[in-house]
Amino acid sequence: MVARDMQGRFILGPRLAELAAAAGEDRLLATAGPVLTHLRDVTGESAQLYRRQGDMRICVAAAERLSGLRDTVPVGSTLPMKAGSAAQILMAWEEPERLHRGLQGARFTATALSGVRRRGWAQSIGEREPGVASVSAPVRGPSNRVVASVSVSGPIERLTRHPGRMHAQAVIDAAARLTEALRRSG
Repeated sequence: MVARDMQGRFILGPRLAELAAAAGEDRLLATAGPVLTHLRDVTGESAQLYRRQGDMRICVAAAERLSGLRDTVPVGSTLPMKAGSAAQILMAWEEPERLHRGLQGARFTATALSGVRRRGWAQSIGEREPGVASVSAPVRGPSNRVVASVSVSGPIERLTRHPGRMHAQAVIDAAARLTEALRRSG
């Protein structure tokens, strides 16, 4: 229900997202399951949905690849905002001061995030974990603010060193479906 952030302060925990979904109050989580399953089926890779919580990101929904080598990120996993395509998405549209703080120690640069904003998607090759590649796109709330990141991830051998070429459009389409669901409920 609660967790601690990097400074030791208490913050809302990942279980609250599960409770909200169970209560039917969270439109994003209610819509995420079918969208992530479709994204997994289209790309053949594991799909995840992340939300930012302080200096961390939490996997709030996932659809794992059914067989073979896969990148598994269990729901509730807390990952740093310093590496990975989902972290790039969640950082790219931040306020300048928060962006500057977030870039300290990050595996990506302000220039890279500028490219993310221009393209509308991010990719990562071995950034979060050696041998793993990913592609992510922003999910926007009714006010057009980035509220989550939808991603696909898997081994570099399958996604190649240019995973965006293979999967950016599918991830962008999934993000657009989630964004539209939030706008309709909005």
